[in-house]
Amino acid sequence: MDPITLIGMSAGTLTTLAFLPQVLRAWRTRSTADVSLLMFLAMCLGIVLWLIYGLLAGDLPLIIANSVTLVLAGAVLVAKFRFG
Repeated sequence: MDPITLIGMSAGTLTTLAFLPQVLRAWRTRSTADVSLLMFLAMCLGIVLWLIYGLLAGDLPLIIANSVTLVLAGAVLVAKFRFG
């Protein structure tokens, strides 16, 4: 793997994993009172746009990272709507 792809995969892994604690906490506590709906909506839209960009550019690190990140950020949004 070339260094540029390795940097991209490392960045994608770290930024994706950053959502995991919030997802776990929201689903464990059934509370999202301190989660900003507007921030997560904006974040999900940004992730979708990055995913589209990655698909159009054929950039595997962007495609993988943003696909997984969208699932995790989406899980927080679902929790926000379910648990308020």
